[in-house]
Amino acid sequence: MPGDGPRFRDDVVALFPGQGSIGARAGLPWRDSPHWELVERVSESAGTDVARLLLEADDEEVVRTDNAQLATFALSTVGYHDLLSAGVRPRYLLGHSLGEFSALVAAGLLTIDEGARLIAVRGAAMARAAREAPGSMVALMGGDEGALGALGGLEGVWVANVNGAQQVVVSGTREGLTDLLERHRELGWRRATALPVGGAFHSPLMAPAQGDLDEALARATWGATDHVVVANVDGRPHSDPIEWRGLLSRQLTSPVEFLDATLALPESVRVTVEMPPGAVLTGLTKRIRPFDHQYAPADPAEMGAIAP
Repeated sequence: MPGDGPRFRDDVVALFPGQGSIGARAGLPWRDSPHWELVERVSESAGTDVARLLLEADDEEVVRTDNAQLATFALSTVGYHDLLSAGVRPRYLLGHSLGEFSALVAAGLLTIDEGARLIAVRGAAMARAAREAPGSMVALMGGDEGALGALGGLEGVWVANVNGAQQVVVSGTREGLTDLLERHRELGWRRATALPVGGAFHSPLMAPAQGDLDEALARATWGATDHVVVANVDGRPHSDPIEWRGLLSRQLTSPVEFLDATLALPESVRVTVEMPPGAVLTGLTKRIRPFDHQYAPADPAEMGAIAP
């Protein structure tokens, strides 16, 4: 959406969450948004009743990989348009995993319709890959100096998200993660928590999804942007559509370098605004570097109260 809306705020970054932030009926606080019709647009483009997922589905249904990605994207898109309506247009955009697609739509590099179609393909392909190569994820906290390096010696375990200096999420086979949960303290991690997710995301176990995603990325129509979007896989800003096709493809089986991406924001960025649902990224970013103000609005009224 280059050229549309309020002036840029060079001191603001919009944060777009991944699928792990969604829960049952997450859309209820947002259904009175003047931009709720965008959920219907996502539904039409993806061929899924996303409004029902956001308003009626239980936890088991909405957190399923394919459903969670579309529901999260739709709700983040509604929230972002509410932010624009409040007179705030962030120069900087940063998404986490699935949230990277939301950020690219907010930047105007992809339309809402293209974003919905890509996410529908990605979610379905990842769900199939998870069935073909079962695995899961574990969150590790409180690592000592050599803890991250120690993970490299484990069989069937891969770093999936680097969310902070002492907070890492790993993906792996069931056997590999069982070994990690038993040995995490000797490897230098204070706490290890198994995550209730449907697959070993951002790892080689997602490789079966690569073909479908790459075909969809090749078919997508891309635009231009004056926003700055920081990529997950290398922690650097990119604006070229050809580069983004490759980055989104690599992201499927590569770690999300959220720590590096947050540190890539210039010091002039002093405000974060997290799109719905949830406040996970607000918690992560505050542990990485200081900001003057951080917002994670729970409904359109809170989003509208953010001063332009």
